[in-house]
Amino acid sequence: MKKLLLLTIGACAFSASQAQGLKGLIKKAETAVNRDSATKAQVTQVVNKGIEQVTGRKVGLSNDEIINGLKEALSVGTNNGTSRLSQVDGFFRDAALKILMPPEAKKVESTLRRMGMNRQVDNAILSMNRAAEEACKSAAPIFLNAIRGMSIQDGMGILRGGDNAATNFLKDRTQSPLTAAFRPVIEEALRKVDATRHWNTLFTNYNRFSREKVNTDLAAYVTEKALYGIFVQVAQEETKIRRDPAARTTELLRKVFSN
Repeated sequence: MKKLLLLTIGACAFSASQAQGLKGLIKKAETAVNRDSATKAQVTQVVNKGIEQVTGRKVGLSNDEIINGLKEALSVGTNNGTSRLSQVDGFFRDAALKILMPPEAKKVESTLRRMGMNRQVDNAILSMNRAAEEACKSAAPIFLNAIRGMSIQDGMGILRGGDNAATNFLKDRTQSPLTAAFRPVIEEALRKVDATRHWNTLFTNYNRFSREKVNTDLAAYVTEKALYGIFVQVAQEETKIRRDPAARTTELLRKVFSN
């Protein structure tokens, strides 16, 4: 048995091109000691360590560790993202995510500003961003439900995917429930400042005389922009965890994403 262990350790000094052969030694070692589980574990540990030294990559992560690590990463990312955007000015003070008038309404906005209605237009923009910030408070439990339902197959696809693989997984699983949750919150927030009524009146009249129609459904527009913003934020958090060791705030995250 000592001879087998020495041979295994010696093999670890070979080049990376021979690392694949080390895995075969595990099977040989297990065959020789299949009646001694303690020795089998020792051999596996030695071989795994050798593979790590030769290839510079971690081995031996169990499926449970991978899935739990990914769930933890998603939980951290979604919590950070939703917390940031649900704060006052989470959207409004973010130049990349601030909700502005839709492109088809730019001409109308310019006309209103020329008429001295800057304050009314600015208030409308502020109300849209406040509505999005309020809606993001309802996102966390929806994300959590999707994270809990992650399968091993989902996890492997995420682990091997690109920087936004986990975010794309969440988008596929949560787009519809988030839309359903966000819309009534946004509608209520817009109603409080009478934004929807003014918007509908203004652009319904505008559409009568213009060839370039403006969507009068303000709540739908703000909901769409709010969802875009929250997934951008979650994607940024995911990229941090994948690329920046300092963002891996737990031992499990460091273990799963160290490769």
